[in-house]
Amino acid sequence: MVSHVLVPMDGSEMSERALEYALEVYPDAELTVLHVVGGPSPMWAEATGLALADDFEAKAREHADVIFDRAREIAADADSDVTLDTEIELGHPVRAIINRADDYETVVIGTHGGTVADRVFVGNVAERVVRRSPVPVVVVR
Repeated sequence: MVSHVLVPMDGSEMSERALEYALEVYPDAELTVLHVVGGPSPMWAEATGLALADDFEAKAREHADVIFDRAREIAADADSDVTLDTEIELGHPVRAIINRADDYETVVIGTHGGTVADRVFVGNVAERVVRRSPVPVVVVR
């Protein structure tokens, strides 16, 4: 029985589906929603905007809180008694997820979160997590 599940969320529909799946399939597990705030890059306009904020950590927390609030709504809508833990990481999404994965029994991740251009230039996070994860990964479409 899986008791610790990591669910990376980026605010996309696919990441929301991953959380819904985790709540349904692992109703007794401890779920941690992880939001990774990437570093600035020409391809990540939002991250660049965060980096230029006067208080980067406060701005990152504000951005993540929107995602965490949505995660709590999804859990409430699923009539789940699960208490969601929330975590923020700064840096590259794949590295952050892989570094955290050892602390969990499985990772549940959405297939993709960005636009087609994001996937072409940045690469598919889920695909790279599947290849590098030290624990099983469930990919939700």
